[in-house]
Amino acid sequence: MSDDRAHVQEFFTARAADWDRRFPDDGPAYAAAVVELGLREGGRVLDAGCGTGRALPPLRAAVGPSGVVLGADLTPAMLAAAREAGRDQEGQLLLADVAALPLRSRSLDAVFAAGLIAHLARPEENLRELARVVRPGGTLALFHPIGRAALAARHGRRITAEDLRAEPNLRPLLAASGWRMTSYVDEDDRFLALSVRTD
Repeated sequence: MSDDRAHVQEFFTARAADWDRRFPDDGPAYAAAVVELGLREGGRVLDAGCGTGRALPPLRAAVGPSGVVLGADLTPAMLAAAREAGRDQEGQLLLADVAALPLRSRSLDAVFAAGLIAHLARPEENLRELARVVRPGGTLALFHPIGRAALAARHGRRITAEDLRAEPNLRPLLAASGWRMTSYVDEDDRFLALSVRTD
């Protein structure tokens, strides 16, 4: 296992048991972001870096019983917390690294990724892997329930020009990875960058 993967696992393993209790009010923000994906009944969607699976219920509601909902995470403790919360009833949980997903190319309609981009070791390569598993015209939502400035303040930091999630940095990164950004919102109560898979 790479040092980057080990660090991510260590970070989230230590926080998995009380993750949902630390952020109890995020549910509506997740549900609103899922709506923005434009999923349809019978759709196929991946929650990449699903953590405790908070996006799985609204994703299941969006695609209905005939759709496919997958949640992939690198940290076993996070997936255990998702199971404990009963979210494995909403979708199939996979112990998997977004750097090498065990999925066929072009097999999904969309990817939802909450808080993921800050933890990617090789962002361009990792976003390209997400593009690989999505059909042309499919969508990607990079989401966080609070905006960049609010998140930085929570951690006692300031946002910088180098922040990967800043629009001038994120737009070309996505373009180099097989995505075209279609909208960008960075407000105190929400970060949401939507993109479409190019051919």
